[in-house]
Amino acid sequence: MTVTTWDERRVTHRYADLGDVRLHYVEAGEAGTGPLVVLLHGFPEFWYSWRHQLPALAAAGFHAVAPDMRGYNWSDKPPGVDRYRVEVLARDVERLIRACGATRAAVVGHDWGAIVAWWFAMLHPDRLTRLAILNVPHPAYMLEPGLMRAAGVPVWRQLLRSWYVFFFQLPWLPELALCAGDFALLRRTLRRDPVRPNAFTDADIARYTAALAQPRALTATINYYRALLRRPGLLGLRERLRRIEAPVLVIWGERDRYLEAGLAQPPRRWVPDARVERLPEASHWVQLDRPARVNALLREFLAPLAGA
Repeated sequence: MTVTTWDERRVTHRYADLGDVRLHYVEAGEAGTGPLVVLLHGFPEFWYSWRHQLPALAAAGFHAVAPDMRGYNWSDKPPGVDRYRVEVLARDVERLIRACGATRAAVVGHDWGAIVAWWFAMLHPDRLTRLAILNVPHPAYMLEPGLMRAAGVPVWRQLLRSWYVFFFQLPWLPELALCAGDFALLRRTLRRDPVRPNAFTDADIARYTAALAQPRALTATINYYRALLRRPGLLGLRERLRRIEAPVLVIWGERDRYLEAGLAQPPRRWVPDARVERLPEASHWVQLDRPARVNALLREFLAPLAGA
């Protein structure tokens, strides 16, 4: 597989003041010249997670924007767990869209970015054109355990895969574990998990560790998980589940260590217009394992917007 070497000159770095937080983001393609696509990274990444997608989307005529989500890299890192509730993160996306001079956008999310993308689609449906999700199940699977069983996934098995979510609820110990030995755990994870050799090069990993080594960054990023389970947390959003009427594409790397492949298909009750593309030779880091395939799927899915 040919993977294009990253060239920093392909993107422009900018900041957006969203009121209570200032986000750093990069963009490829000119604002106002094509439909806006917002790409949301997961843990423990930052905008650089989308290095293979940004130039490809720009070349296809889109204005591609990838923020450092709050708490990450060069974006603000406000103190307090409540500042990382999922509805706050979804509001950041809504405000970023307006800061980019648009009223609506397609949203693409991976890992934590996909969690936020799901909720953005439900909480701000008027701002969404299309939704692409990479390797994260619909939130209803976590809020309605019967759905997980109906999908053929034993709840206990997914809970075992998600052990780290519960570990991250502890004070200070997760931060200590992650930064120990110059981020040895992170380095080992990024080298072990992907299917494609050198999906994360040594230079890539150095960028990831530098981003997490910034003051307050580790606590801020782990606070995403703490806010998820701290009252009201995710359970407090149960009553805000809504049908997503926009078209949805789910791209799922089937060699995911953290999430059951049986959860890829969204519940039809909540997502009536969903298409699932399974990539057998990809891990949780699907856009890095199979960048060319993911780019092709995204371009095809988003193409109707370019002709609008």
